[in-house]
Amino acid sequence: MLTPAEFRTLHRPGDPLLLPNAWDLASTRWLAAAGHRAIGTTSLGLAFGAGRRDGAGEIAAETFALAQAAAAVGIALSVDLEAGFSDDPDEVGRFAAELAAIGCVGVNLEDSTEHGELADPELAAAKVAAIAAAAPGLYLNARTDGYWIDGDADADARFTDAVARSGRYLAAGASGVFVPGVLDPATIAALAGAIEAPLNVLVQPELPFSRLAELGVARVSTGSLLFRISLGSITGAVGALVGDGVPTSTLPAAPSYAEVAGLRPTAD
Repeated sequence: MLTPAEFRTLHRPGDPLLLPNAWDLASTRWLAAAGHRAIGTTSLGLAFGAGRRDGAGEIAAETFALAQAAAAVGIALSVDLEAGFSDDPDEVGRFAAELAAIGCVGVNLEDSTEHGELADPELAAAKVAAIAAAAPGLYLNARTDGYWIDGDADADARFTDAVARSGRYLAAGASGVFVPGVLDPATIAALAGAIEAPLNVLVQPELPFSRLAELGVARVSTGSLLFRISLGSITGAVGALVGDGVPTSTLPAAPSYAEVAGLRPTAD
């Protein structure tokens, strides 16, 4: 299984890591079998599957259970912590240490609230520092959400805030910085130049992966995209089954029963 140190080396500006995000053990195993050496998690998928709210700090138990299950089959996870599942930095640090102890390679910590507001940067930095102290081997991806949340801030203000928050989180011990949102090429290049650590962005709807590499990105996440595509595929498949067409010509592509049932239980 990939080690945290090996995971860290995969974050190369200009040669980014594609980190797909899973939401349960099935999607985790499927992505690992496709050759991905590390898998991220998506809090939206986990929360939806548990009947809970995303971003509300309600899925710590489900997140840890998935991390345990993935570790048991030899799959390295980088875990989405939302905002840490707590406003007590020590509690956030202890949770990260428990993840490190079972073999997780990284965590992602965001700095916005469930109400769509940016969190106090001092509290966010304290959580980063607590994780860095409690689990120093983990790759600690600090997410800053100025481009993710709604608001009246203009482009210059969002950029300035993102760079300032990134600097605080890196000083507190973060390994890299995640700036989610739909970003134009000039903004991505400017962020990559201004943030003195590997930059993580989401898959961009209008930019190929190779272009993100040219812009200096070190990691590209799928976020909740694969989970939402799966939901859409279910809707499409059910619609095709009740339509007038022949199912074999209208159903979305799917692996065979033998491909799924025959998948080895471990990623090695």
